[in-house]
Amino acid sequence: PETVSTDYDTSDRLYFEPLTAEDVLELIERERTAGTLVGVIVQFGGQTPLKLAHALEQANVPILGTSPDAIDLAEDRDRFKRLLNQLKLRQPDNGIAYSVEQARIVAAQLGFPLVVRPSYVLGGRAMQIIREEDQLGDYLLETLPGLVPQDVKARYPNDKTGQINTVLGKNPLLFDRYLSDAIEVDVDALCDGKEVFVAGIMEHIEEAGIHSGDSACSLPPHSLSQEMIKRLEEETSALALALGVVGLMNVQYALKGDDIYVLEVNPRASRTVPFVAKVVGVPIAKIAARVMAGEKLSSFDLVKQNMNHIAVKEAVFPFARFPGVDTVLGPEMRSTGEVMGLDTDYGVAFAKSQIGGGTKVPKAGTVFVSVKESDKERILPTVKLLQDLGFRVIATSGTQRYLEEHGITAGKINKVLEGRPHIVDAIKNGEVQLVFNTTEGAQALADSRSLRRSALLHKVPYYTTLSGAVAAAQGVKAYVGGDLQVRALQSYFGVGASKAADKVSVS
Repeated sequence: PETVSTDYDTSDRLYFEPLTAEDVLELIERERTAGTLVGVIVQFGGQTPLKLAHALEQANVPILGTSPDAIDLAEDRDRFKRLLNQLKLRQPDNGIAYSVEQARIVAAQLGFPLVVRPSYVLGGRAMQIIREEDQLGDYLLETLPGLVPQDVKARYPNDKTGQINTVLGKNPLLFDRYLSDAIEVDVDALCDGKEVFVAGIMEHIEEAGIHSGDSACSLPPHSLSQEMIKRLEEETSALALALGVVGLMNVQYALKGDDIYVLEVNPRASRTVPFVAKVVGVPIAKIAARVMAGEKLSSFDLVKQNMNHIAVKEAVFPFARFPGVDTVLGPEMRSTGEVMGLDTDYGVAFAKSQIGGGTKVPKAGTVFVSVKESDKERILPTVKLLQDLGFRVIATSGTQRYLEEHGITAGKINKVLEGRPHIVDAIKNGEVQLVFNTTEGAQALADSRSLRRSALLHKVPYYTTLSGAVAAAQGVKAYVGGDLQVRALQSYFGVGASKAADKVSVS
């Protein structure tokens, strides 16, 4: 919307109206006075226009591109599950609940940990990873009431369960078995109903369970094998053709070992489309619009390119503007923007993305390490790398003991609960330049909250996932090596990208 409102030559007319069925239909009637309405595109506005597709169809408004039925198929849990079974594709064990009681039964059948979210929500709102029974109870009776509309509250003024069940009757809860330590992947593709072009495969740097809008990601993938990339392309093509996608599609996968799990399919443009277009040098949104208008993908001569560069997308967060907000990432989206780092080396690209996002990447100083038990072995190479670069290492007692046992010299520092001088004091005194802090469980999360808040307020780079810490160390190494160079975006692309761009340059 901002691009359209500031670029006077992008659209012929610009309306500032609510995206409700009533308002949109009124605008369409107004536009119809100027001539024949060829159709309406609902793919470029995220989830909200998709929810209007049925109302538009019922009002005999032609929808360009993917049909409303295909949109519903991707959103309807039962229909989509049947489609995946037909295609022999996997998804995490899952269930659906239309009431509080059914939610408890589904959770018991799936087992913990699990991911729960209301259907048809924006930005992963009210989406959580549930690790134990008490947490599920808090979610059902404390978190969900915040989503209940006022008219439903008025109907059941003293019955919280009745309020929630009324809402869940139309918008059920979706449960998925949580895949620990899985790699999440985003794929953007173009389809004209007969042919599919996979525009970009992005590997998330944070593990599965962090909202895709909050996770840093790399394009092309930096650790996936060519065989895995080929399988992802094949599954994406199968999904696009089976759904009858015409235009853009985004698929989110989780990779656990050699297994590929389909997490979600969105038959629309994703927030990653501008990022992918810049990285691959192809105007995929423009191509999608022309495909929706009836052109064939084959007319654009799109070819898969072997890129010599790598891009890292990093989210930008508003935490500093909201006192008291915890900075731990999860399945509910919290970022308000994003930046891109581009280079021929992954470490350098990551460092550029951090600097672009406002993070002060350190070249020397002290790194603080406090990680959960399951991360201790895997953090060793990262801490060793920073030590070899000249960083001093300090850690809380459990992590410090583990590091020392494995040949890494580390000083011990108190947790906040253990008394002063503690880690928050050290951050406030400017004695810490980098923070690695991963936690597990509600109590550990609460205990370490002041640490993360202090790091934020004092502009100390902090990473709350193991994969983020690993990437950060690679970025620091590149930054210390002085490898950062500024280059024009166009200098990264060859003839293939120019050819595709030329094909769609005519308005």
